[in-house]
Amino acid sequence: MDFPILYEDANLVAIDKPIGVMAHPDGHSKEETVSDWFAVKYPASKEVGETQRMRDGSEIMRPGIVHRLDRDTSGVLILAKTPEAHAFLKLAFQEHTVNKTYLAFVYGVLKEEKGVINLAIGRSRTDFRLRSAQRGAKGMLREAITNYEVVGDIGTHSLVKMMPETGRTHQIRVHLKAIHHPIVCDPLYSPNHPCDLGFKRLGLHAYQLDLPLPSGERITLTSPIPEVFKAAVAKFPNTEGLI
Repeated sequence: MDFPILYEDANLVAIDKPIGVMAHPDGHSKEETVSDWFAVKYPASKEVGETQRMRDGSEIMRPGIVHRLDRDTSGVLILAKTPEAHAFLKLAFQEHTVNKTYLAFVYGVLKEEKGVINLAIGRSRTDFRLRSAQRGAKGMLREAITNYEVVGDIGTHSLVKMMPETGRTHQIRVHLKAIHHPIVCDPLYSPNHPCDLGFKRLGLHAYQLDLPLPSGERITLTSPIPEVFKAAVAKFPNTEGLI
């Protein structure tokens, strides 16, 4: 397994994560993950990161991981090479000095071209795999804020830039479902919708990260539009510069 590198310096590496790859082990799957790859490619950094405690009390090491992307989401993913860089980047995400932009293909046309979805997220009452931002969510409700801007629509679908301020599990997917515009081809949150626009994968891509570096500079990292998205992007107006 190998990944395209978008940026690298002495402190961090940014990769273009494809779909179908987990960011780090989950204690169940035996599949190779991004953090497994990182530990092999950067053996001097294999102890950088935090452990995750599992329900049975065991712990899993997550080399390099600062933030995560869902298995079925492609795009920019940052990994830290040193403990100092890991602490710096983790704090940057916590203090919202990292600006995240995703591209989401959704069903329907949103009423407003720009807006903010401010809905706390809990767990679904009907399916343990799901989160929910709708009435009836159970467990601890965590604050979740997502800004959005519609790029264009074709009457039946919209292409939307999603800018989450917080980083809850499935946040963008859950928020779009809550406003009745779920993501195209999302098997968890829109299972009864057709996988149209020619998609056979989740219509969500982590397009850009604008972030501070330990050096004091800022950098904007862009993950190219996946080939499988390009034909769909071309259907929408106002997409110059995305392809």
